Amino acid sequence: MSAQNKLPVHEPDLGEEEIQSVLGALRRGEISGSFGKAIPEFEEQFAAFCGCKYGVAVTSGTAALQVAVAAAGIGRGDEILMSASTNIATALAAYHNGANSVAVDSEPVTWNLDPDLIERLITPRTKAIIPVHLFGHPCDMDRIMAVARRHNLTVIEDCAESHGATWQGRMTGSFGDMACFSFYANKIITTGEGGMVVTNDPALGERLRLLRNLGFGKPRFYHEVPAYNFRMTGMQAALGLAQLAKIDRFIAQKRTVAATYNELLANIPGIQTPAELPGAMNVYWMYAIVIGPEFGRTRDELATILLEQGIETRTFFCPMNLQPFLRAQEGHRDVGCPVAERLWQDGFYLPSANQLDRLSIARVCEAIAAARR
Repeated sequence: MSAQNKLPVHEPDLGEEEIQSVLGALRRGEISGSFGKAIPEFEEQFAAFCGCKYGVAVTSGTAALQVAVAAAGIGRGDEILMSASTNIATALAAYHNGANSVAVDSEPVTWNLDPDLIERLITPRTKAIIPVHLFGHPCDMDRIMAVARRHNLTVIEDCAESHGATWQGRMTGSFGDMACFSFYANKIITTGEGGMVVTNDPALGERLRLLRNLGFGKPRFYHEVPAYNFRMTGMQAALGLAQLAKIDRFIAQKRTVAATYNELLANIPGIQTPAELPGAMNVYWMYAIVIGPEFGRTRDELATILLEQGIETRTFFCPMNLQPFLRAQEGHRDVGCPVAERLWQDGFYLPSANQLDRLSIARVCEAIAAARR
């Protein structure tokens, strides 16, 4: 299979604008540190895009989650309720702050955490909820925020996959006390590596900036808090500014790719396609499907058949309740998550690049249809 015929899961969408923006930062000497104009401009513009007042750029989405948990004052012995189906980065934010993750099972339509399960999992140790807007479909933030407010819990939205997604007309990232975004190479917009925390709380914004930058106090080398070096570079921020200028087009392309998949997969039995609930706008970061028994083959069998034809896939995430190091952590609370476990067994996502044309999508769907038995 030639490289020309391969369909990867994702390809970044970069152009001359990104090259010139990064060159501009280089010429201005914005290669490290927190000085220069690219970082504050990117923070301001991205926060405004999300409907928030403050943005704090960091080295990755993982770092964004870790510093957000730290800024919330969550630590050893505390618990954080979080989506069972998520990248391990979400749980690492709890783990590296000494807190325990408590997995909240998925609901079977959007695959996001099930709001019906949250309240029964709350204990005196519970300090926060991290809902994950999985694959670009927003969680039901009205219900999640209502539970959090009743129990005085911090809400940190994990928006790594949901740039531009909306719930009831509001951007993901604008509901919680803080929200964390990733700009990894396969995200809606990219800075290569990188992330950001957004918030409307000025005190949290100040705390996040302190923790991001080694906790420098006054005098400069006097440190009252153990902080991190999570600074984004000016070059990355410059790349992010050029990408942010294109985000509306990127989202429209993602939605076109999803609509084409929906159309071409509609008559194949045993395929659950991604939802878009009333009141939601899904940005379809990745086009994910779940293989049911009616298809006649397992997910892994289908993935092997597709790969033989140069079509890459990626499985859903292994649920947090099954992760060995989390289960071995002192204070771990075992919670069954049968829906998330089924998604891990039967779900995967298909090639989802912005640039994917109808002919390529048809090739994927025809290969899926031919594999059914």
